[in-house]
Amino acid sequence: MASVSGSSTNTNTRPSSADLTKQLKRHEVAIAELNNIPSSRAVYQRNANLFFRTTVQTATTMEQKQLESTKAKLKNLNSSS
Repeated sequence: MASVSGSSTNTNTRPSSADLTKQLKRHEVAIAELNNIPSSRAVYQRNANLFFRTTVQTATTMEQKQLESTKAKLKNLNSSS
């Protein structure tokens, strides 16, 4: 539920601005969803093709890290264009 992998069809090319924007939205939605779950509940976080049970706080932290990483990639892509 919490982790989202890249949706790029060709892994040899850099992701486009549209792909990165989609990833940003996905991470933002995931964080919003996680913020609405009680902290006592367990969630499942995707890692490759497996799901692992974790806490809401851990899943939120990982999503925020991925969001920041995606923002940095988008910023680098926009500055290099």
